[in-house]
Amino acid sequence: MYDWAKAFHIISMTTWFAALFYLPRLFVYHALARDEISVERFKIMQSKLYHGIANPSMVATMLFGLLLFSMSPTYYLSQTWFELKLLAVALVVIYHLMCLKYILVFRADSNFKSHIYFRIFNEIPVLFLVSIVILVVIRPLQ
Repeated sequence: MYDWAKAFHIISMTTWFAALFYLPRLFVYHALARDEISVERFKIMQSKLYHGIANPSMVATMLFGLLLFSMSPTYYLSQTWFELKLLAVALVVIYHLMCLKYILVFRADSNFKSHIYFRIFNEIPVLFLVSIVILVVIRPLQ
């Protein structure tokens, strides 16, 4: 059971991060778009990606993570690397919610941030992914 839960946790996490990598890239293109057809297309793409892929993937990641945690809570709670991972995951959730904020800003046609801002914003999940993988695989501060 543990290996199945871990496999599906990794699969859902990978899908979640794929969405978090692509969604801000759509923000870059949306910020550059000037014609109405493109603007409306980006609104639809952002909404479908967020609600159809990012949200379900985040929920699945959390559920499989909780399942893994429930199999050995005493162990995980005694590990500093795990506490740091939880902090990183909390920051990813905040980033996820910031993406929703930008979807709503674009939907209302009230974005004032440049494509350069969104290019930088697009790099943030890379830092989270690298941190989380290192914490889980290398397990520093054990």
